[in-house]
This record gives sequence, C-alpha cells and structure tokens, in this order.
Amino acid sequence: MDLIQVLKALSDETRLRIINILKGNDLCVCEIEFLLGINQSNASRHLNRLLSAKIVKYYKKAQYVYYEINWDITLEYPFIKEIIDNEAPKLNQCIIDNEKLKKYKSSGLNCDDLKKGNGCFCDEC
Repeated sequence: MDLIQVLKALSDETRLRIINILKGNDLCVCEIEFLLGINQSNASRHLNRLLSAKIVKYYKKAQYVYYEINWDITLEYPFIKEIIDNEAPKLNQCIIDNEKLKKYKSSGLNCDDLKKGNGCFCDEC
C-alpha cells in the first residue's frame, strides 16, 4: 500500500467521520448516509477512496453492502489505529455522529426502515 494514498484518504473530514462510525460497527451504505447526513453519491465517493487505500473493506448481505474497518492495514500503518481510536473521536462532528449512532443502534431501526424514510430521532416524532 502506498503511504501517500493512505494519508490522502485520511485527509478529509467526511472520511474521518466514516471511519469513526465504523469503529466497532459494520454499517450499510444507507446507514452511513443517514448517520452522516450525506447523499448516496458523496457516500460512495468517500467509501471508494477509503476502499482504494484499503482502510475499509466490504461484504454483501442480501441486497445490502456493509462496510467495516480493515484492521489488517493497521499492522502496516499503526498510526491509522491511533487516528481511529484516539484522534477522530475528539472531533466535534465525530462526537455528534457517535451520539446519533448510539440512538440509531438503540432504536431497533435497520436499513429497510431507512429506505422507507423511517429514521427520525427528534423529540417531536
């Protein structure tokens, strides 16, 4: 793996937010879109950049594609684990994303619900 490609992949806030919510969670692309408030095109572009750098990997389950951290790359580049474990969670937006992720996980919602437009956590719903 090329160090420059890895560093470039990590140099974007949205990509840091993605790896932040993937820490300990396999998430479908629709869940990533929902949690980060980004559209499918942006999610795919950022995920492709992370895939190219081998920071994330994916697997298919039924009609959904799930993404996860490729922990093997942290053996080659230990600083990636440091970023995932210690630096990204300090970013204000990552703190917000983690709170939204906790609410989502405890809600019992899934990809099918999100596809139907169900996924609001506001107090008014």
